Amino acid sequence: MTEPSPFPPAAPPPRPVAPGLYLVATPIGNLRDMTLRALDVLAAADLVLAEDTRVTGKLLSAYGLKAKLERCDDHASERAAQVAIERIGAGAVVALVSDAGTPLVSDPGFVVARTVISAGLPVHPIPGASSLLAALCIAGLPADHVLFAGFLPAKSGARRTALEALKGPHTLVLFESGPRLADSLADMAAVLGPRPAAVARELTKLYEECVRGTLDTLAVDPRCQGPKGEIVVVIGPGTAEVASEADAEAALIEALTRLPPGEAAAEVSRALDLPRKALYRRALALQGRR
Repeated sequence: MTEPSPFPPAAPPPRPVAPGLYLVATPIGNLRDMTLRALDVLAAADLVLAEDTRVTGKLLSAYGLKAKLERCDDHASERAAQVAIERIGAGAVVALVSDAGTPLVSDPGFVVARTVISAGLPVHPIPGASSLLAALCIAGLPADHVLFAGFLPAKSGARRTALEALKGPHTLVLFESGPRLADSLADMAAVLGPRPAAVARELTKLYEECVRGTLDTLAVDPRCQGPKGEIVVVIGPGTAEVASEADAEAALIEALTRLPPGEAAAEVSRALDLPRKALYRRALALQGRR
């Protein structure tokens, strides 16, 4: 006797797709990560704006779909934006996809989305695969306070300058290429210290890998020496710097030029994460010397 399936006999029926721009997430490797709603939109699309029409053509073919394709990479975004406005204004459904993952996340499409929004036309997200979120989920690092910084500069000096600006008590998520990975990890270790980190590559694909360690050990790990594939680096949070007494007093003196003692103490307390009561007492003392 066959056991009854725990799943419903059919997914909810698709809803009609209204005219507008749809930002459609596509698989980052495994074709079965395409959502049903993404397929509904692509099937209904009068036009699909694609980062690379050849890549998107293969994706549509895998699902038995056909659609008019137009290029929308960094060089064609302005033209694609105008085409999208004209087509949507005439009642068309326009989908925008990148080669893999969620559009606009370190991928083309921002100009199109912004232009369509500015024109007062509807823009809808069709969520799905994202290498950023996939890597964050398996890194084993805090995910409650996260800063995504995309790709760092290619040259070491500029990269270290960028990393200085990213210091703080948050988890960092970065994209990197295989040839630059080891050098980038070395710069990260030099600027951020031996923070815990994870290097995720080929997510959802056959050779998916997540290498965990500290930034300094990952920089010399053989698995991080020029690996192939798409790479996401997740770095654990740094330690928040504690403000010195001199910093607190300088901030209070400045705040007292604008605010009464209670409000000045509250402002500095929020800015420097210091106890408000102690700051208030110090503010009163400073005011008494004026």
